[in-house]
Amino acid sequence: MAVRAIRGATTAEENTREAIIAATIELLGEIEKQNDLKNADAVSIIFTVTSDLTAVFPAAAVREMGITTVPLLDMSAPEIDGSLKMCIRTMIHINTDKTKEEINHVYLRGAKVLRPDLIKKG
Repeated sequence: MAVRAIRGATTAEENTREAIIAATIELLGEIEKQNDLKNADAVSIIFTVTSDLTAVFPAAAVREMGITTVPLLDMSAPEIDGSLKMCIRTMIHINTDKTKEEINHVYLRGAKVLRPDLIKKG
């Protein structure tokens, strides 16, 4: 068993609690689905958000999903000229027997432009 990291990102439609929570839950659900994860697999979850998302921490979505035993961290992404707006990024560390090549990174909504090379084909 090894600790592996799964990357993911999405965009929120607006700076509201509801939109940020919905986008985060959608992202985490897709990461879980594409990697066949269970809550017990997660070691930690780190989020970054762009400065235009101020209504709620994305980690609140994890708690709303009923996940209470995983350490969480929310951070602000640096302001970079021309960078994607309304963006939520995550890195989830998991315990797994999967190889690095078997991990599926997930980029949804407007965040698909960030890493088209990592988007699952098919």
